[in-house]
Amino acid sequence: MKFKDKVVLVTGAGRGIGRAIALAFGKEGAKVVVNDLNLESANEVVKEIESNGGTAMAIKADITKLEEVQKMIDEVKQKFGSVDILVNNAGYWTIKRFKDTTPEDWQKDIGVCYIGTLNCCKAVIDDMIEKKYGRIVNIVSDAGRIGEPFLSVYSGAKAAVIAFGKALAKEVARYGITVNNVAAGVTKTPGVESFLKGVGGEEKLVKAYPRGRLGEPEDIANGVLFFAADESEYITGQTISISGGYTTVG
Repeated sequence: MKFKDKVVLVTGAGRGIGRAIALAFGKEGAKVVVNDLNLESANEVVKEIESNGGTAMAIKADITKLEEVQKMIDEVKQKFGSVDILVNNAGYWTIKRFKDTTPEDWQKDIGVCYIGTLNCCKAVIDDMIEKKYGRIVNIVSDAGRIGEPFLSVYSGAKAAVIAFGKALAKEVARYGITVNNVAAGVTKTPGVESFLKGVGGEEKLVKAYPRGRLGEPEDIANGVLFFAADESEYITGQTISISGGYTTVG
């Protein structure tokens, strides 16, 4: 088991990509912290992990609020110890033309995607520096690399996370901490259904994907485990698109 006894925090892990990431770490022996605003969903993921012989705990916390994030980290430390691997997965998107968006829309997209990432990194980074070990993986989006219409603010928020991850990686590399970004293409999750309807459906969109299909949550989880593994300790400050060839960014 590659991650035996490692403490892994996955935000927004009650469903979709976050759920797949949490389950993948659980199968590899990690102690998984399943964070979500929906505690019922988080508890269901914990049950899945435990049914497969793993160890997990569920915590409800609003990652846009630093005080709630810090309280969450304190709870994790009391039960499992300090966080070894942080996966900033929680996200939110507003699907509108920019001219129709409101400041409230902007605050939600930026708050969850970017401020939430800052809060979680802030809450774990001192412990990682002290023990000279840590893995931070940010789930971003191809929208943050190439921009997507109807997702303009979300695209900007994810681009900010990409740049932040690169900068943080340079700050903390000397302490044995890596920071990398996984840019997901359109992935088949409950949250993407409204987006698919807006662009004409899956059958139309999949034509733009050279691999011939949209992503599955497990595809993204595999990329996260790659960046979190000890074998990848010399890889930091990087962004990889997992999108079946849709995005080929140099």
